Amino acid sequence: MSEQKIPTALGTEKISTLLMRYAVPAIIAMTASSLYNMVDSIFIGHGVGALAISGLALTFPMMNLAAAFGSLVGVGAATLVSVKLGQRDYDTAQRVLGNVVVLNVVIGIAFSIVTLLFLDPILYFFGASEDTIEYARDYIGIILTGNVVTHLYWGLNSVLRSAGHPMQAMLATTATVVINTLLDPVFIYWFDWGIRGAAIATVAAQVVALLWLTRLFMNKNELIHFHKGVFRLKRNIVMASLFIGMSPFMMNLAATVVVLLINHGLKDHGGDLAIGAYGIVNRLVFLFLMIVMGLNQGMQPIAGYNFGAQLYARVTHVLKLTVYTATAVTTTGFLMGMLIPRLAVSVFTSDAGMIDLASKGLRLVVLFFPLVGFQMVTSNFFQSIGAAQKAIFLSLTRQILFLIPCLLILPGIFGSTGVWISMPIADLVASVVAAIMLWRQFRNFKAD
Repeated sequence: MSEQKIPTALGTEKISTLLMRYAVPAIIAMTASSLYNMVDSIFIGHGVGALAISGLALTFPMMNLAAAFGSLVGVGAATLVSVKLGQRDYDTAQRVLGNVVVLNVVIGIAFSIVTLLFLDPILYFFGASEDTIEYARDYIGIILTGNVVTHLYWGLNSVLRSAGHPMQAMLATTATVVINTLLDPVFIYWFDWGIRGAAIATVAAQVVALLWLTRLFMNKNELIHFHKGVFRLKRNIVMASLFIGMSPFMMNLAATVVVLLINHGLKDHGGDLAIGAYGIVNRLVFLFLMIVMGLNQGMQPIAGYNFGAQLYARVTHVLKLTVYTATAVTTTGFLMGMLIPRLAVSVFTSDAGMIDLASKGLRLVVLFFPLVGFQMVTSNFFQSIGAAQKAIFLSLTRQILFLIPCLLILPGIFGSTGVWISMPIADLVASVVAAIMLWRQFRNFKAD
């Protein structure tokens, strides 16, 4: 199917067919992305030790912060591309592509310089101890060095998907998993680079994927491609991209604060191993969340195009179908956490103490997990139709309005249990807020 036909199909083809075409590759890609993070954790846990897992967990806030700046550009630009394709504004869609490259290079390099200059103080602030900071420093230092590559890879992959190439976007992400998985044991065990080897493998895999993405966008036969003039920053494109991308940016920024509070709460009430236990739980839960994110990525170009074309019935249809599927995914995560928690966490470590802490924590974290899929899809839906303010509000309700206050109050009352139960409480209340806002949006569609 040619590029010119793909945007038209978004407004005419059966919604379930479109969602499968766009979501399945995105789900595979996002699951693969989650898996290569899990692979790092598994090899580090069994090959380096339990404290190394804790050191790795300490880097989560920094990685969330890096992801915040990456999504600020990439997600916003991808949404803008979808809307412009729906409006048949192909020239602006191409200029968005060029602006993505320039913004990611500037932001990526600036972020790396600032964080590397103050790395140790930042890691101590994130909850590192004398026993864990070396592991955290060795890992995140290499990741930050390759940060601009990561930003470019994320941004171009998002635009590629929105430009009508979900399969190729999936292949790019899947390639990073395969390469990372192959290099991890070589670098960690054979070269004896330890936790540094895992970080080098991650960056190397993303370099390969970025080179391939660059080659795709240099193809002049594609509707969206690199050409002279598109790399000149345009104020309206930059502001529109950043405004739409502000929702995932704020969500990742809030996630940084959340993980910071979790790390400090667990360190104060449970020690370094408790932080590692959260690292394991986070990896397991994130696998299901990434599947939902893949669904959201599949929904985004469909919802964005049809909203731009004022086909509101199709927008509603794709939203409902995505919500049903996402709820089924998070319910599966709930059943895993309730029925086989010890088996799940033992994949990452053989340390009995950490297995005990992580399995108990997992059961608490997934208490209201079936609702999380609905809440995530609703937030992404508002972003997909360009309703950035609503998306930002929904993105922040769980993290800032509900979760952060719980993490500040409950650990002082219930100790480490208070840290764990803060998460399902926030999930429940945030889902109620999302339901109210979505109901109001449906009323607006019917009125139109």
